[in-house]
Amino acid sequence: MTSTGDRAGQRDARRDARRATRDARIESTSVGLTLAIIMTATFVQLIDVSIVNVAIPSIQRELHATSAQIQLVVAGYLLAFAVTLITGARLGDIHGRKRLFLFGMIGFTAASAACGAAPTATALVVARVVQGAFSALMYPQVLSVIQVSIPPRERGRAFGILGAVIGLATILGPVVGGLLITANIGGSTWRSIFYVNVPIGILAVAGALYRLPESKAPDAPRLDIPGTLLATAGVFLLVYPLVQGRQDGWPAWGWAMLGAAVPVFFVFARYERLRSAANRFPLVHASLVKDRAFVSGSLLALIFFAGLPAFFFTLSQYLQFGYGFSPLVAGLTVFPFAAGNIVSSVLSNRVASRIGARVLTIGAAIVVAGAAGMWAVVHSVGVDLSSVDLTGVLVVGGFGLGFFLPPLTNIILAGIHSRAAGAASGVLTTVQQIGGSLGVALVGVVFYGVLSSFAPTAATTAIPRLHAELTAAGLPPPLVRTVETGFRTCFVDRARSSDPTGTPPSCGRVMEEAAHAPLPTPTRHALEVAVNGRAVPDARALDFRRAYEWALVYEIAVFSIAGLLTLTLPSAAHPDGAEAGDDSADRRVATPTAAGSTPEMG
Repeated sequence: MTSTGDRAGQRDARRDARRATRDARIESTSVGLTLAIIMTATFVQLIDVSIVNVAIPSIQRELHATSAQIQLVVAGYLLAFAVTLITGARLGDIHGRKRLFLFGMIGFTAASAACGAAPTATALVVARVVQGAFSALMYPQVLSVIQVSIPPRERGRAFGILGAVIGLATILGPVVGGLLITANIGGSTWRSIFYVNVPIGILAVAGALYRLPESKAPDAPRLDIPGTLLATAGVFLLVYPLVQGRQDGWPAWGWAMLGAAVPVFFVFARYERLRSAANRFPLVHASLVKDRAFVSGSLLALIFFAGLPAFFFTLSQYLQFGYGFSPLVAGLTVFPFAAGNIVSSVLSNRVASRIGARVLTIGAAIVVAGAAGMWAVVHSVGVDLSSVDLTGVLVVGGFGLGFFLPPLTNIILAGIHSRAAGAASGVLTTVQQIGGSLGVALVGVVFYGVLSSFAPTAATTAIPRLHAELTAAGLPPPLVRTVETGFRTCFVDRARSSDPTGTPPSCGRVMEEAAHAPLPTPTRHALEVAVNGRAVPDARALDFRRAYEWALVYEIAVFSIAGLLTLTLPSAAHPDGAEAGDDSADRRVATPTAAGSTPEMG
């Protein structure tokens, strides 16, 4: 027979269970809303990096922009983003991550509207620089919020979602850009790619005001101004020549800037070490370099990101310039990569919780397999490429990325105290940007170098068919030889130009000579078809195929090195929580309360 005390105990137990279930549901809802807000902002910021590439021809035509201005439309955003990241992260530690997220998102949204309304190319360049700077104030707060405001058991899932968003935004940029420009809503043409950020930004700001928790680092009452200036100068000296050097032919000033970056970073490291020893609130605390997972993971991120943006850069060049794919078709061709990434990003947290940091080795191996598969397909298909040919290997590559990128971020930041979360997030994101810029610069040397050196062979390969068609069309032998020589010279000059869409002077001379030749209209049409309809596309496809094969060799090498570096990470790193050395008190004070708010630290 059950006593009264036993029945009361059972009622209390049931009540406690219901309360625990309700609290868990409230916490899960709060986490879900927080993730929705910061992922929306992350998506719109990342998609803006790649979406502008699709609009470059339209911008150049409408604003009569020079090549230098067009380069700055892209490089200005990336440069402002890279040099502001560490400072933006530390400002979040000092003034509040929610506050900096809001400030950055409002500025990014306003700058996006200014980009869309830009009346001149100069105005667009300025607006893009401002947009990049505000984006750098917002983006580090995303990692910091996940690190200090999401419970450890939910953190792996959060980074998995972040990885899927990064992959999706990277791939969808050209697709969305192509759709918007094609739709030409209200006659906006290229301007719609910036205007689309405005309503999304407003929603993100409204959501952040309502639900995003606030947190601060407890020991960062002021900004390290000398450290900020040194870090900004060092990143600028390193990144600017990387993003601008190739277009300018790798001038002496670029090499001088790269050389000057070394002593600046040395002085910065020395200064931050002294400031840390004196406990004078450094921009980047020296304790970060003592965290093995953070140091090894940052080096790993640098190497891996030297391959990732470069992969999409060369693939876009290969598809659009080599085979004449439209931006929209090129984007849809690459979409299977995003699909594979989304699936594995969702699964990665479960796998990482079982095998720890070794999930990165598996992910890197699958990415290498995908890149090797790409090389095999490109080599075997030759110049008759279709989108379907690449679907399988792109799914494999994306699947590998999903097992690598989300756990990487979580493993690197797992043992970081909340007081250093902002600085660690800023350094990690800056390292990724530097790696991406370095990778695009290196793969550009390989890709365009092969494109230039192989161009004579590609042109020569197309000449026999061109000769047969011109002869069959009835052109006199002297004119046939003139057209063949002019075609070869024009093709090689175009391949060696820094602007593959431009028309070298030699190409103009060929057409001028053909126009003055006394040819019947059918013969002239046959000449046009033989040269521009077959010889040029065939030689170009062959040239770009060879260049892309060598670019894939670079990718395979970089991703293989990254796979080997995964073995240097602490095997005991647990992506779903802190390591043994974690300061649990710091984490508890950063965890959201039931009302969806967090007590401000400091």
